Amino acid sequence: MNGFTANLTDKVAIVTGASRGIGRAIAEAYAQAGAKVVLASRTQETLDAVADAIEADGGTALPIATHTGDPEAVQALVAQTVDTYGGVDILVNNAATNPHFGPIMTSEESQWDKTFEVNVKGYFFTAQACVPHMQARGGGKIINLASVAGKTPQPGMGVYCVTKAGVLMLTEVLATELAEANIQVNAVVPGFVKTKFSRAIWGNEQINEAVLDLIPQHRMAAPEELTGLALFLASSASDFVTGADFVIDGGQLVHTHVPMG
Repeated sequence: MNGFTANLTDKVAIVTGASRGIGRAIAEAYAQAGAKVVLASRTQETLDAVADAIEADGGTALPIATHTGDPEAVQALVAQTVDTYGGVDILVNNAATNPHFGPIMTSEESQWDKTFEVNVKGYFFTAQACVPHMQARGGGKIINLASVAGKTPQPGMGVYCVTKAGVLMLTEVLATELAEANIQVNAVVPGFVKTKFSRAIWGNEQINEAVLDLIPQHRMAAPEELTGLALFLASSASDFVTGADFVIDGGQLVHTHVPMG
C-alpha cells in the first residue's frame, strides 16, 4: 500500500461512491487491511459485484444501494450498517457528480442543485448520520474526497469547482466542531485520476493532452495511488491530524502557481 501498512481489524468503514474508481479502490484497500466495509452507491448490481470481489479476496463487505443526496436514504444506510456490524468507525465521503461541463454561465439551476445535493449536502448528511455512532465508540475518522478543482478553477468545471471548494470548508468546520469527540476529519485532494468519472477528459485526445500539459508527471493518477493516504487517514497513525487537506496531483498545483521559465 505505497509503503504504509495500516491495521483496520475490527473497524467498520462506510465508503460512498464505492462501485468504481477511487471509492472502489479505497474500499478494497480497507478490506485488505481488515476492516468490515460497507459499500454505498446508487446501483445495487454494481455494488454486489464489488462486494463479491472483496469477499473472494478474503474481505468482508456489505453492499447497500444509497442515494447520498437523500437524508432518509443515508439514515437507512447507517442504520443497516449499525444493525449488521455494531457501529461505524470510518466514513469515506467519495460519491460525486458533475452534470455540467462548459462555461459556468451556461449552467442551469437544476445542474447546480444536483451537484450541491450530492457533492456537498450528501457529504454532510453522511457525516451527520455517522457521528453519533462514532461518538458511542470513542471516536472516528471522516475522510472527504475533494479535488484540485476546489483550489483552482478548472476549464469547463465551474459548478463542480464551487462544490469541491465547499467540501474543503466543510472538512475544516467538521474538524473543528468534532475534535472534542475524538473524530478526525480530513480531505484528500486528488488531481486528475483516470476513472469512468473523468472519461470526458481522457476520452478526448485534444482535451486529454491539454490536461496532461498541466501535470509535471504528464499522466493521470490510477485510483490505487490514493489508497496509501486513505489508509493513513483511517488508521491510528493519523490521530493528531485533523482539518488538513492532502493534495495528490502529480505536481499540478505547483506547476500552475509557479511560473515556468
